[in-house]
Amino acid sequence: MKLMHVVQLDRKTLIGMSTRTTNQNEMNPETAKIGALWQSFDKDVSVDYKNGERVYGVYTNYASDMNGEFTVFAAYDGKVSDNNKLKEVTIEAGKYLCFEAIAQTEDDAGRVQAIIKTWGRVWQYFSDKPEYQRAYTTDFEFYNGPAKIEIYIAIK
Repeated sequence: MKLMHVVQLDRKTLIGMSTRTTNQNEMNPETAKIGALWQSFDKDVSVDYKNGERVYGVYTNYASDMNGEFTVFAAYDGKVSDNNKLKEVTIEAGKYLCFEAIAQTEDDAGRVQAIIKTWGRVWQYFSDKPEYQRAYTTDFEFYNGPAKIEIYIAIK
């Protein structure tokens, strides 16, 4: 498994719920919003995994860089429903740096640990005079099965 590689992606529209936050707010349990967003999504949205629907965490509308505000979506590639909490979000076409991870266990705790560890690799990569520069347009996590997670970072 390659831990990181460049891919060219087509535009993709998803359906999901969103919140606005910062990385700093997410470090404090009293101001963190992403966990509650995923809890609402899991409660209110029925994803048809058996027929190929998949879940995404989409980061977009960056105010500046990793220190500014951004919008995060808990989303899936299903059909539009009558759930008025759901909105469309678009993953823009372009070049992305894909960071791959395999969770040690297929439960929520294993996935969360893999995501945290992989985001750590993303931040480390971009802080060490990287070959590629972040575009801060649309980044996303793709949950490609019970234990496989891919984080895609838009690059210039």
